Amino acid sequence: MKSDLFSAEYLAQPAAAPGMTLQNTKSIKYAVQGEMYARQGSMIAFRGSLQFERKGQGIGGLLKRAVTGEGLPLMSVKGQGEAWFAQEAANCFIVDIEQGDALTINGRNVLCFDPTLSYEITTVKGAGMTGGGLFNSLFTGYGKLGVICEGNPIVIPVTGQAPVYVDTDAVVGWSAQLSTSLHRSQSVGSMIRGGSGEAVQLMLQGDGFVIVRPSEATPQKAAAH
Repeated sequence: MKSDLFSAEYLAQPAAAPGMTLQNTKSIKYAVQGEMYARQGSMIAFRGSLQFERKGQGIGGLLKRAVTGEGLPLMSVKGQGEAWFAQEAANCFIVDIEQGDALTINGRNVLCFDPTLSYEITTVKGAGMTGGGLFNSLFTGYGKLGVICEGNPIVIPVTGQAPVYVDTDAVVGWSAQLSTSLHRSQSVGSMIRGGSGEAVQLMLQGDGFVIVRPSEATPQKAAAH
């Protein structure tokens, strides 16, 4: 049988080393030797001797799901083998987190990660009860984190002289040392008259970066999961 489908570009090669690699722009391959973590339902294929088990989120995770519908339901993958992960053909990226780094990221943008990373659900200071900005996932330690993004992400530097304002439904994540607060870009009078639809943003200050995606979250879709 002959086809471009069988070219090296699409062929899954044996893993050269344990851990996470990009299979392509839409999926991540993980060579498991022991244990790793991924979002529930994201496994699209595997080979070898692997077991998939639901991982509890604790009280913070349950609260996040109850309030926003955007929790991070995790599963542990244990054993020896290879597994592929993807989420609705979103773009995939691998972030290398080193000791001393701290990245806060929306749970909807987490695909998989190494067990050497520490993970906790935290409240976003100053964000109040906003759609995507109440809770986020904080990653520290060392290891690789697989991130997904609908469309091509935009990484915006943040400096002490130039704070950045982001839509809470479009933000993917930011360097955790940044301070956050809500910023109102419309007057009350403008809001009463109908406004622009962009009344409140999350303001990030300090030195670091923020990642946004080129679309806003759709609450109906997020709640369906």
